[in-house]
Amino acid sequence: MATAKTATEQQHWKRAAAEAAARIVENGMLVGLGSGSTAQLFVEALGRRVAQEGLRIVGIATSQSTAALAASLRIPLTSFAEHTQIDLTIDGADEVKLGALELIKGHGGALLREKIVAAASKRMAIVADETKVVKRLGSLVSVPVEVVQYGWEATLRKLEKLGAHPTLRVCEDGKPFVTDGGNFIFHCAYGAMKDPEEIAHELDHVVGAVEHGLFLGFATQVFVGGADGVKLWKKGEGLRSATKSKRGKKRRRAT
Repeated sequence: MATAKTATEQQHWKRAAAEAAARIVENGMLVGLGSGSTAQLFVEALGRRVAQEGLRIVGIATSQSTAALAASLRIPLTSFAEHTQIDLTIDGADEVKLGALELIKGHGGALLREKIVAAASKRMAIVADETKVVKRLGSLVSVPVEVVQYGWEATLRKLEKLGAHPTLRVCEDGKPFVTDGGNFIFHCAYGAMKDPEEIAHELDHVVGAVEHGLFLGFATQVFVGGADGVKLWKKGEGLRSATKSKRGKKRRRAT
């Protein structure tokens, strides 16, 4: 895991990765648009392609804030009422474990909708900077768990019994954070996980928990921005440079 010297340097890494990811979007695609600060950079890069190149795509947003940003950039939006499968989703991540491409997502507060979109996608590309790369999930951040408001106290106790060390996410005014779906979020501090699949299995069976931020088996490629440029990690293929490799391939579907 690398550490950026400054926030400006990290922002540059994120932007470079977002722009590289935007280049794999092709005409005619239905694109899942992620949420969070890094995904925002991707949506902005995609908006520039729409404006400057006449790129013809349709998006499905994972949050109200992303939908508003896409609309401001004149990216056409659609819904699951009209489409059941997405060609490509591009989103950020809070942590990335390379190799298996396992993720922790949801600190932007949109994990339920992000996972719905990811599950409906043929491919999922992740945009991150190299400070997000870890050897074990949970090394840097907690696992967000979205829960329904009704009976949240009972759900909290169940998470505590599982050793999740949950804390309720609150806003600056001290009130609980509420997702676009009207739910609360608990941040579960597992620490570095030896077996994230087992933890995901446990969380899948907590009554009152709508979804969790362990994204296992969803990502097919990861764009990692860092001091040495943008690297692309494809599932089963390893790491290679992505800074130049995607240029001139806008009309050809990536595999």
